[in-house]
Amino acid sequence: MVNTLAQVVLAAGLLCSWAAWAGNQKEEAMADSVRLALSNAIKDTRPPQPVFRDEAGRARYQQWLAAMSDRLKRKLPDDQVRLEFLQSVWYESNRAGLDTGLVLGLIQVESAYRKYAVSMVGARGYMQVMPFWTNAIGDSDRSKLFHMQTNLRYGCSILRMYIDIENGNLYLALGRYNGSRGKPAYPNAVLAAWEKWKFPI
Repeated sequence: MVNTLAQVVLAAGLLCSWAAWAGNQKEEAMADSVRLALSNAIKDTRPPQPVFRDEAGRARYQQWLAAMSDRLKRKLPDDQVRLEFLQSVWYESNRAGLDTGLVLGLIQVESAYRKYAVSMVGARGYMQVMPFWTNAIGDSDRSKLFHMQTNLRYGCSILRMYIDIENGNLYLALGRYNGSRGKPAYPNAVLAAWEKWKFPI
């Protein structure tokens, strides 16, 4: 009985700690040029087909894909789902000028790789995107935030915008992404998770 109670308390604690990290981006005033750039980025629905300058680049990508697939196998056991997820993360992060390891670390903290995760404040999907973004830069269809590539595209585009707003200060940009700018817990958690997903180039 004591063990069962302890397990319930531990599970509740873990659930609360996850909910504390879940995305809570704030709706902010944006310049029309920023809004237009984000809107155009979201509208680009091309599939995540990687393009390489040379065979060495292709080989590095294949090595990255194999290594990340092995690391993520326990969280995403289905081979096809895992492959599509990693291809999309690689494509969308590179498209936004972000390190893929950073994006994987952020997803780990935000949703623990759960496609249909919903936070207590309503953030959705892998990157815990707040639904107001679909009105601000999308077509107002909130259900699309559960579509893998759409969610990753929103999340990467929003994070890129925050990094630019913060003049490259990743710590402040991550805080802004989570709605906790200036507080250390969330940026530190993402930066620690990023270390686990770094891949030598």
